[in-house]
Amino acid sequence: MASTADQMASGLNLAKFGQATELKKRLWFTLGALIVFRLLSYVPLPGIDPTALGQLAQQTQGGVLDFFNSFSGGALQRMSIVALGVMPYITASIVVQLASSLSPQLAAIKKEGESGRKRLNQYTRYGTVGLTAVQGYFIATGLEALGGAQGVQAVIDPGWLYRIGAVISLVGGTMFLMWLGEQITSRGVGNGISLIIMAGIVATMPRSLFQLFESGRTGSINPVAIVAIIAAIAGLVLFICFMERAQRRILIQYPKRQTQRGMQAERSHLPLKLNTAGVIPPIFASSLLLLPLTVTQFAGQPGAGEGWWSNVLITLNQYLQHGSPIYMALYGAGIIFFAFFYTAVVFNPEETADNLKRYGGFIPGIRPGKNTENYLDYVLTRITVIGAAYLALICLVPEYLIAQMGIPFLLGGTSLLIVVNVTMDTVTQIQSHLLAHQYGDLIKKARLKGGRAR
Repeated sequence: MASTADQMASGLNLAKFGQATELKKRLWFTLGALIVFRLLSYVPLPGIDPTALGQLAQQTQGGVLDFFNSFSGGALQRMSIVALGVMPYITASIVVQLASSLSPQLAAIKKEGESGRKRLNQYTRYGTVGLTAVQGYFIATGLEALGGAQGVQAVIDPGWLYRIGAVISLVGGTMFLMWLGEQITSRGVGNGISLIIMAGIVATMPRSLFQLFESGRTGSINPVAIVAIIAAIAGLVLFICFMERAQRRILIQYPKRQTQRGMQAERSHLPLKLNTAGVIPPIFASSLLLLPLTVTQFAGQPGAGEGWWSNVLITLNQYLQHGSPIYMALYGAGIIFFAFFYTAVVFNPEETADNLKRYGGFIPGIRPGKNTENYLDYVLTRITVIGAAYLALICLVPEYLIAQMGIPFLLGGTSLLIVVNVTMDTVTQIQSHLLAHQYGDLIKKARLKGGRAR
């Protein structure tokens, strides 16, 4: 039987949406922030010739950076001030979370509550600046060397002045996007960082579709294959929606209480999502791969230098190409690791077992306390295995097929997973705001009726 919240949610319509003034303000703020992000993606780095850069991008297209270019909405290909997007911030947050799990000092800071969370966020910001500076330097020097090797000089005046300006611009762009994401989270709707990543991916959809249909028009791809690709994408979307809503419901029983119908036991369910980590594992894994791949892609280009170091970088660049076995293995291992890691961060079996024991709840057949904790950990581990396998399958198989078949369609499994997951989370938050508005109206009406009764 549906709950009261489910019944109210089914009754939501556009009329109620029009009455939610606060929600409309949040949506307009979110839309405006995303438009600002898209405009910044067209602002080039200082000292870059956009025309020469376009020619250079056509000569050097392909490789793993095309995959990450889709995350930034083409900003990396245009070498804009937000070319690195929010990936350095995500990488820094991964390092801080891992360190807080391993370091007793950081673990103590994490337990301090709001003040500890602010200190860890500050450490994350410092790490973001450092990572962006390192990646920005290799991008700046790599553009100089790459332009010389290809015969197209994208940098107008190479030298240290250009490099310093490029690094400062990239650090400023990434920090601004980090701040913009935090503002969307607090003043808008949805998770700001995830929405920025999704906006970059959605921005590449028209170009990818155009390339796909153009390949069908020229005859390089069979029209039947195009129909099969579109059908496969639709099937992937449906499969992602199904798996993201799948959950293991554990029965929770509370002591019997006296009611009008006599002594009755209260029952509820503890829902454990099949994919508790959500879209975080592929984002984390891809952001960790972006740091070394940026270095090898730009610093390992022919003409970037001579010696064993340059040869090592060129070799790594060849083995870490998009769709290569080593790249796929590292990406899959990262997804599986972060699926388990982030699930352990989000859900604490010990804390959940203590809360159930405190309020008198128990799982039928399982003793409260340590036994309940072990049971929850056992169930969570089993469903996380399925969730991690699902994430790896969704992210790796389409990317491998695209790389092997040479299909000019960059919207692979990882991008689809992020778009569908973030969209579902944002819609859920919008629904929550509408429910809160509807509850507020009911409370106001009840107060008015109570006042008239007096």
